Amino acid sequence: MFEKINRLPIANLPTPLEPAEKLAAHLGLESFLFKRDDLTGLAMGGNKARKLEFELAGIVADGYDTIITVGGQQSNHARMTAAACRKLGIDVKLVLGGKDFTEFKGNLLLDTLFGADIRYISGSDEDDDLQTLQMKWCDELKAAGKKPYALPLGGSTPLGTLGYVKAMEELRGQLEDDKVQIFCPVGSCGTLAGTVLGVALFLPGAEVYGISVSRNKEDIFRRTRELMREAALLIDADPALSEREFFVYDCYHEEYAKHIQIAKDAAEVCAMLEGIIVDQVYTGKAMAGLFDLAVKGVLKKEEPVIFLHTGGMPEVFSDTLLYGEYEKCRKYSVEDVQEMKK
Repeated sequence: MFEKINRLPIANLPTPLEPAEKLAAHLGLESFLFKRDDLTGLAMGGNKARKLEFELAGIVADGYDTIITVGGQQSNHARMTAAACRKLGIDVKLVLGGKDFTEFKGNLLLDTLFGADIRYISGSDEDDDLQTLQMKWCDELKAAGKKPYALPLGGSTPLGTLGYVKAMEELRGQLEDDKVQIFCPVGSCGTLAGTVLGVALFLPGAEVYGISVSRNKEDIFRRTRELMREAALLIDADPALSEREFFVYDCYHEEYAKHIQIAKDAAEVCAMLEGIIVDQVYTGKAMAGLFDLAVKGVLKKEEPVIFLHTGGMPEVFSDTLLYGEYEKCRKYSVEDVQEMKK
């Protein structure tokens, strides 16, 4: 099925399927597991590595020397694209947007470490604004004799979608039974599209739940099915598989990239019970949705729940906690310790 599709092996695969027994008990579920795609490697890992394996293969084969991609200020896709470009010897440009800032933190700090040229739209992360600046930059580079490639937001293309079709084939080999419930965060829809198409092909007994971190459910259904149809054609699968049922919830976010309390609470539960980190922009919102649906009885308690951990570790370091805000930290001076010795 994948034989005719070029792929560059840049991710550490397969990723583990890790049981979380304390979290399962906390939610009243018989089984809870993390699909650890935060461990794909490539600049601290994440789901984008699987997409880039397929997208970059064609870009390299066609002789492009520069990639320009777009995203929010703390874009995981931008960070991982920058790292992959350095690995492959390709120049990288980033068009980012969001609230104004004075410090480079989290993903933005790593973007600078990889030497990415950045153009920033202060006050906007609208797709149209980002793409306008992206195409203008492409034109400038072409005029200068370069061969740039404009990679879309989130790497969500039909080729990139195949990364998660392949991931579901991988997951099938890690399961004894396909009667599972799979959760994933949804932004630009490529991961969800690949997951649903992959489930249709390899795990027909599974159910897929997408928790939006930014878009409304109507846009998600439309874009996801569009990507599924186009990806199916690439691997000679039936385009009708794009009608495969899946579920989307768009009530667990406010504005994009905004930290919200339910995501913070979910992140703290995961950290305290399992020692696993989820961020408050992507995975934390999806986890908050999963928690709520479990409490409301939407999930089947007897069927394993699998959380597709898409990464986002650097975003955790985009925020700061001031001394005095953390009650468990107590400072001692050298003089205090000297007194103890007496």
